[in-house]
Amino acid sequence: MFSDRLAGRARIVQAMRSYFYDQDFLEVETPIRIPAPAPEAHIDSFESDGWFLQSSPELAMKRLLARGHNRIFQICKCFRRDERGPRHLTELTMLEWYTKGYTYLELMDQCTALVRHIAVQTGCKDRLSYNGQTIDLASPWEVITVDTAFRRYTATTLERAMSKGNFDEIMAFEIEPELGRSVPTFIMDYPASMAALARLKPEDPEFAERFELYIGGMELANGFSELNDPVEQRRRFKAEAAIRARARKPATPMPEPFLKDLTSMPAAAGIALGVDRLVMLFTHADTIDKVVAFTPETL
Repeated sequence: MFSDRLAGRARIVQAMRSYFYDQDFLEVETPIRIPAPAPEAHIDSFESDGWFLQSSPELAMKRLLARGHNRIFQICKCFRRDERGPRHLTELTMLEWYTKGYTYLELMDQCTALVRHIAVQTGCKDRLSYNGQTIDLASPWEVITVDTAFRRYTATTLERAMSKGNFDEIMAFEIEPELGRSVPTFIMDYPASMAALARLKPEDPEFAERFELYIGGMELANGFSELNDPVEQRRRFKAEAAIRARARKPATPMPEPFLKDLTSMPAAAGIALGVDRLVMLFTHADTIDKVVAFTPETL
């Protein structure tokens, strides 16, 4: 079974690449070791001889958008400290892509097309079985707001959860297990404070143009319409850094080259998709350990 899953993983990665090549995307490689990650309150980076191992290729890829590359994707290693569990690895594989001129709405359609393409290329066709659930990939995918999810699946509201500071706990234990059970689910329009690099909704700036994709109760992807205002981005980075300071987390440098290039970045949408978790779904693996060649503990 282990060798079958590694072979399945290879087919899935090959299918990813074929989708983006067919859509005229440029595959790029950016440095894994960087001088400054994006300051984010809840993501901790590994230090590497005074620099950092990337938690995402986001900043470098946006700089490529600013230099005129309009459709780009990358499959790469990312590193996040203190993230280890049945669905988490400190070293993970990420698929990330960006499309000039898109918003998060078109990005959801693009994400749907990618997963369906992988299903066809790997022989799953239009149905996926995971943890005893049969998930229909061919029917229209569910799209709900975060506010609706709180009202539908919990005894509280989004507003109360935010005021009490238990948003993440309620999402993890009450909402996420209900998402993507029969068809994949996009949950969209996160509170502005939970989208440090996303554009806010023009008609309702209390919320950001951000979504996450869930299949079988598992989060697979996080995407949004990109913020390309360097002044606003700097303000948000400072706010995230302040949260880190209050939590006594290590400070990181401000990514000045990224902020400089942001002045030239066009309107675009981008998304990060967890390759390891996608492989879990398509190979019916109940833990992430079963879809990688080595776990940290075996090295």
